[in-house]
Amino acid sequence: MNQSSSLHSLGIGIATRNSRDEIIEVYYPLVLRDPHSELVEALRSCCAYAGGNVHSVISEAQLTELLGSPFVAADKALSALLRQLNESTQDVCAMFISEDSAPSSVPEVYLKLHLLSHRLCKPHSLNLTGAFGVLQNVAWTNQGAIDLADLPARQLQARLKGELLEVMSVDKFPKMSNYVVPKGVRIAHTARVRLGAYLGEGTTIMHEGFVNFNAGTEGPAMIEGRISAGVMIGSGSDLGGGCSTMGTLSGGGTEIISVGKDCLIGANSGIGFPLGDRCIVEAGLYVTAGTKVLVLDNANQVVGTMKARELSNKSDLLFRRNSVTGAVECKANKTAIALNEELHTHN
Repeated sequence: MNQSSSLHSLGIGIATRNSRDEIIEVYYPLVLRDPHSELVEALRSCCAYAGGNVHSVISEAQLTELLGSPFVAADKALSALLRQLNESTQDVCAMFISEDSAPSSVPEVYLKLHLLSHRLCKPHSLNLTGAFGVLQNVAWTNQGAIDLADLPARQLQARLKGELLEVMSVDKFPKMSNYVVPKGVRIAHTARVRLGAYLGEGTTIMHEGFVNFNAGTEGPAMIEGRISAGVMIGSGSDLGGGCSTMGTLSGGGTEIISVGKDCLIGANSGIGFPLGDRCIVEAGLYVTAGTKVLVLDNANQVVGTMKARELSNKSDLLFRRNSVTGAVECKANKTAIALNEELHTHN
């Protein structure tokens, strides 16, 4: 947008309610960061928006009024979308975020998750404190999101029609691909990438790869392991099959785990501290922050002992386990991995 407004973010979408008239999820086909001031003013007028982080259900009359504003009328794509939303049988919801505080409503959480998956905001740039407590477990089905209390009746209705209501998962977070498919990514098993994941262009998520919300990849990357909540993977890095990155949610930790550029986390290995660039962790080796590491010189002689956390964010390191003594060793890494360009160019 070419003109700033007082809003941090804006989303207009379709909300799903349960039988208690509570919103349980929102799909936002329109997601804007720093929306144009004229659009904000048009919404402020038709929705009586007075400020703050609030959501508003837009009536048919309000949408008609919005479509009549000069700014919306001049934007063909925006006016076409709003006309489509005006035909929805579900609630059309506008979510306004004026400041990045902890989310207090389902529409607010969903807008922040959309912002991440649309690459409009990077992990750790949005306040998602308490998001788990705001959301409720939902049955994610081939007929959309269904409140668990409403599920038995909906299943019976489907059977009476000779249909099957398929429940793919029961979770607080949906899969990303039902809401956002960012440009230039390949996801072999879509159920393993949650909404709120940030996938940089050129990222490949293989069948056993997993990406949690508020986590992801900077750019081209091969992910066959687990990216836990809060973890960011640098461009050019490779997470081998079955490997794991320790998230900040596990155990109540506060350290932000990250992987630098051009790193290799070997199959069935893992890390519990942030890696710098061009680092390798050999297959099968899990290095936690408190792991005692023998530091080797170029002649493979021990020059010191330290905990892995003391090597946080250091580049060009190779972590391995001595096959004779079982000790974890660290030495200078003289090689760097290179991803296959053809595999990571996704059109």
